[in-house]
Amino acid sequence: MKLSRRKFLHAAAGGAFAPAAARLASASDYPTRPVHLIIGYPPGGSADLTARLTGQWLSERLGQQFIVESRPGAATNIATESVIRATPDGYTLLLAAPANATNVALFAQLNFDFIRDVTPIAGIIRFPDVVDVNLSVPVHSIPELISYAKANPGKLNFASSGIGSTLHVAGELFKMMAGVDIVHVPYRGGGPALVDLMSGRMQLVFDNLPTSIEFIKAGKLRPLAVTTTARSAVVPDLPTVAEFVPGYEASAWYGLVAPKGTPAEIVNKLNKAINAMLADPAAKARFVDLGASLLPGSAADFGNLIAAETEKWGKVIRFAGIKPE
Repeated sequence: MKLSRRKFLHAAAGGAFAPAAARLASASDYPTRPVHLIIGYPPGGSADLTARLTGQWLSERLGQQFIVESRPGAATNIATESVIRATPDGYTLLLAAPANATNVALFAQLNFDFIRDVTPIAGIIRFPDVVDVNLSVPVHSIPELISYAKANPGKLNFASSGIGSTLHVAGELFKMMAGVDIVHVPYRGGGPALVDLMSGRMQLVFDNLPTSIEFIKAGKLRPLAVTTTARSAVVPDLPTVAEFVPGYEASAWYGLVAPKGTPAEIVNKLNKAINAMLADPAAKARFVDLGASLLPGSAADFGNLIAAETEKWGKVIRFAGIKPE
């Protein structure tokens, strides 16, 4: 039986609208199955902890499991690309981190453009690094560190979790602004860097406060200052680096992004859930215990933070001539 032109066009139009209607329906019901939250770091660090606290909250709030998956490697680019290439339906999310900002300048050729290819959802937390020295290093403040480094150029080593990591670029920014010559030694992760710092193989580290705090409390490291513009409530007696090096600021941050094209209704639903988490006293207390400040706000607010961090650290990486391993 022949189909008339009018009936054919009507059927075609109905078919074209059907997927859109299905997408709208799925967005309003979202999530109807488990969601995968990907991190580009090994388990056990601050990214893993942040993802698990967030995933637990979202699971309880939205009624489906948010499964945290660790896909380390290539300076988080493996995890990032896997999310960017995923179907933009809200079921594959990325815990975005400073590496996503630094990698833009660090790697000459990436298979993606992070800012272009993701949809920001919400910021979660921001926390300072802390300048730690081994107990044998004869300095107890940032001014003493600067004086000692200038008197002993090239003799102090600072460890990091890898080339281009937040720990690395924080140290490079300090070198640039304080005018000191200290030698960077990259490790494959923050854990091994801290082990060698405490053993005396390394003298200095610009470490994420959540991973250093227990060693500081145990007296195994000597903290000199935090790297944010304001002092941390967790270590309120520690000054900021900026009190001695005006304008210095370095911090780590985490938030959620999705593949570009994820429906706005899903993005809004997740954003509201994250902001509700950051307003919840119990959840807030857990993050604050890590030394973190909260990043409530819109998806656009988080997108602006990513753009600003990308520009800032790009300048540091180009100035220092940092190249990937």
